[in-house]
Amino acid sequence: MLALVAVAQFMVVLDATVVNVALPTIKGDVGFSEQSLSWVLNAYTLIFGGFLLLGGRLADGLGRRRLFMAGIALFAGASLICGVSQSEGMLLAARGLQGLGGALVSPAALSIILTTFAEGSERNRALAVWGAIAGAGGAVGLLLGGVIVELLSWRWVFFINVPIGAAVLALAPRIVPESRAETGRSGGYDAEGAVAITLGTLVFTLIKADTWGWTSARTLAGFAVAALLIAAFLVIERRQSEPLVPLRIFSNRSLAAADATMLVVAAALFGVFFFCTLYLQQVLGYSALKTGVAYLPLSLSIIVASGIASRFVDRFTPKPVLATGLLTSTVGFVLLTRVSGHGDYASHVLPAMLVLGTGLGMSFVPITIAATNGVAAADSGLASGLLNTTQQVGGSLGLAILSSVANSRTASAVAGGTPLPAALTHGFKGAFLVAAILCAIGVAVALMLLPGRPRAEKDQAAETLAFSFARCPGAPYCGHLTRVVAFGRRVRSAVGRT
Repeated sequence: MLALVAVAQFMVVLDATVVNVALPTIKGDVGFSEQSLSWVLNAYTLIFGGFLLLGGRLADGLGRRRLFMAGIALFAGASLICGVSQSEGMLLAARGLQGLGGALVSPAALSIILTTFAEGSERNRALAVWGAIAGAGGAVGLLLGGVIVELLSWRWVFFINVPIGAAVLALAPRIVPESRAETGRSGGYDAEGAVAITLGTLVFTLIKADTWGWTSARTLAGFAVAALLIAAFLVIERRQSEPLVPLRIFSNRSLAAADATMLVVAAALFGVFFFCTLYLQQVLGYSALKTGVAYLPLSLSIIVASGIASRFVDRFTPKPVLATGLLTSTVGFVLLTRVSGHGDYASHVLPAMLVLGTGLGMSFVPITIAATNGVAAADSGLASGLLNTTQQVGGSLGLAILSSVANSRTASAVAGGTPLPAALTHGFKGAFLVAAILCAIGVAVALMLLPGRPRAEKDQAAETLAFSFARCPGAPYCGHLTRVVAFGRRVRSAVGRT
């Protein structure tokens, strides 16, 4: 089951970067303009980020396997349409459908893991696989994209998803158990909340901010509209009897702190993949395939570090492991600022990738574990959607900020008479420095907000019962409190004797 869900998630994560390598070929073959080419990426990002919360909540209510399979079918079908596209409109519409499929798959897949594996070392090992996929998938996408474009064509970047999706759909009913929230939804789904948060213009404004200018009227108006929609969403959620995002979930300190940390870390990470690729290709002159190969040390170090991190979390809890991983990642970002216009990959880029990969592998596992610790099974899809959403928003925010810094520094260097490769490097170094600062902020957030108390194994059953009881709106007034507490104590005693 874990292998099947991991393959599906890997396919979705891969798509975020594998298309980057194919963009120049797509531009010439399909006839995209320079201005519209970025929408091959943005169409996916906007829909994916906008529907993650809804996808997570639908998985809880309608069935996690059902939503997982629906998302895979939509993603694979949209990939086929992308591969046969002959026009801009057809490709962009299919990319949007891909984003919707991914928004259904990702939270459902993580929710399936959370409800299948018991909290503790068993789940930590499963989430280590998940963390390795999340961290290494983007780098592997660059390698795979380069190989496919070089040997086949850009269309196979999309076609490859079709047989994988078909295999997952054939195996899922036999391997993946169905599960859904135990409590039914008597009042239906929170349509108003879903519309308010899905139509939020925050990600779109972040994508366009660098083009429009951060202080332009359109950018400011976009942020204002996004703020109004988010405020409206919070008001709707408070009034709904069955909200899309029950605000009580943020009383889980571990979840809230992990999501806040993910927001900052994703802001640092997404931009570095982008600018490191540009440095390798535009400054060092690497081909798409050679660029992908250059990322292999990063991918391998993430995978190895993820396995180690799961064992450390079992022993030390997520907080110290996450702080150590983020500190290591910060050092990796700082090492990237040493690149130069004539720098050698082995002496400048490779050491930074090894350190950065180790730090990221040590970070993804504990941050995922912390974001799902103590979450009731009925809210596992919601917790998964929240983690994915903060990652997506953080990535868009970071890319917008780092792009502004890099472009400004490059333009200033060119205006001063600096040759283009050196000017580009000057801009990229500024972006890497800002990424290091963002990662350092992530360290501070994790240290200040994440709870550090380890939960003893004998306490888990009683605390889970207490959490379930706390979800009852009439808890302070009902007569079940004494019985629930007494039963929790009996369970704890029995677990201790066992």
